Amino acid sequence: MRLPGPGYPAPAKLNLFLHVVGRRPDGYHLLQGAFTLIDRCDEIRIRVRPDGAIARVNDVPGVAPADDLAVRAARRLQQATGSAMGADIEVGKRIPMGGGLGGGSSDAATVLMALDRLWATRVPAPELRALGESLGADVPFFLFGESAWVEGIGERISPLAVPPRWYAVLEPPEPVPTAAIFAAPELTRNTEPLKMEDFSAHPERVFGGDVANDLESAAVTRFPAVGARLAWLRSRAPARMTGSGGCVFAAFESREAAQRVIDALPEGMQGFVARGLERHPMRERI
Repeated sequence: MRLPGPGYPAPAKLNLFLHVVGRRPDGYHLLQGAFTLIDRCDEIRIRVRPDGAIARVNDVPGVAPADDLAVRAARRLQQATGSAMGADIEVGKRIPMGGGLGGGSSDAATVLMALDRLWATRVPAPELRALGESLGADVPFFLFGESAWVEGIGERISPLAVPPRWYAVLEPPEPVPTAAIFAAPELTRNTEPLKMEDFSAHPERVFGGDVANDLESAAVTRFPAVGARLAWLRSRAPARMTGSGGCVFAAFESREAAQRVIDALPEGMQGFVARGLERHPMRERI
């Protein structure tokens, strides 16, 4: 089913680096990293309903409506505000699922931002991010809506200037389950914390060799296809994995340079070129 009206963008993200610096007593991992938005977007369409019902109107392979973060976000906002309004939600997927690009979390953030205005609930930004945190660790970043230094379990967010770049992003042939990577016994969980001020003074460090993705080794061990793509990309440029995998990426100064890498992909590998975004496109829409 195709809903009428405008589509709302839900951009993907890249973890330019991601360190695991500790673990809380409740088992949650403490993270530190630089996140940026890219212009690879899902599209969310919404039709407001007066009867309070919330429904996803299209199929999303592998995701039941009740488990969809977009649907859960709408229900959470409805519960938090007491709104009597409902919504039909269409989720158009372009972000690879299970790739570490945050597609589900971004969908949830876009639904929260759009419905907050369509329902006229006008939830203050800190409270909206708190709602997002209850849905998933990446949701507050997407609600924050710009490149950021992220700490804690994803809830401590500060703006961070990231040099403009184009990215060649390679997709895994199968989703990589986040829980399995974080549960890996060999995962490094005590990386020395860094200071955001050092990166604010030298923003190009987010692409440097003194930072990494601590989840990469565990993902490559369990999913050889991720390792194969990472090795291929590293033969052409410095590269790393995003999130818990399995997408891998390299940064370039121009679209043309990134496109040359994607054009050279061997048979059986897929990828795309994306531009880094300074701000979430929803900020310009509503």
